[in-house]
Amino acid sequence: MSNRIDDFVRELLSSYAVLAIIGILVGAILIPPGLGAVAGADGTVAVVTIDESITGATADTTAQELRDVREDDSIDAVVLRVDSGGGAVTGSETQYRAVKRLAQEKPVVTSVRSMAASGAYYTILPSDTIYAQPSSMVGHVGVIASYADSEGVPASMTSGPDKASGATIDEYQAQLETLKRSFVSTVMNERGEEITLSRTEVAQAKIYTGAEAVENGYADRIGGLETAIQAAAEKADLGSYETEHRDPVSITDLLSLIGLESGSTTPETLFHSPGVDRVRYLALWGTPAEIGTNSTEVTTYAG
Repeated sequence: MSNRIDDFVRELLSSYAVLAIIGILVGAILIPPGLGAVAGADGTVAVVTIDESITGATADTTAQELRDVREDDSIDAVVLRVDSGGGAVTGSETQYRAVKRLAQEKPVVTSVRSMAASGAYYTILPSDTIYAQPSSMVGHVGVIASYADSEGVPASMTSGPDKASGATIDEYQAQLETLKRSFVSTVMNERGEEITLSRTEVAQAKIYTGAEAVENGYADRIGGLETAIQAAAEKADLGSYETEHRDPVSITDLLSLIGLESGSTTPETLFHSPGVDRVRYLALWGTPAEIGTNSTEVTTYAG
């Protein structure tokens, strides 16, 4: 009898602990930013972190966070704190559009930590200024197509139409070329006169150190996060300012943090679902672990 009571008490306390954790996490997200305001400050610089592989889900969360800071009248300028090797092309485009819209209304400065490669670099292109550390890795303007069959076995793209999409290897290559040209054009247009590389050189998908990126125009200046924050404040004409750090968190992240699964289907889980054949287009530095050797890759880098 005593053991049953003890078990019941433990379960009850565990349930309350879970609810308490959810309450704390949700509260941290929903507390109005103004509660932490510094008296006498002229305005606020928000720091938004982008530090994971880009998927449809993470891109939607980041885009919503960027929309929130754009619509928040208490935010005067934004710093993007980036450390990502890229990811899905569609997710990268979603983030790019969100940054583009934000930059049309407020100063946007990017601070690159270790890496802003491929889709992550595409994301930050609309920034007014891009800061990088000397050893940061910046660039890699290329697109990869990865295909795996329903069993996760490497699938041939060289013979006949693909049963999933009706596309041949030549059609996949044409789609890759279109995506690559769009990526390269965006780099050339956004970086403008700053970039010293030719269109053909950009299309080679090389990655550069921060020091090299400043020299060739992929980035603007060497500097860390604090330098980027100061630059953003100056662009917003703030004499004194407070800094508000915002880290986009989705409900899925909250559930995962406390050991619960949402059970929702994402593009990533769909890719591994039995009976599903599909191609993924990635703007990504390196080969993702979930692809490994169980896929066929077609890469387009040449100009």
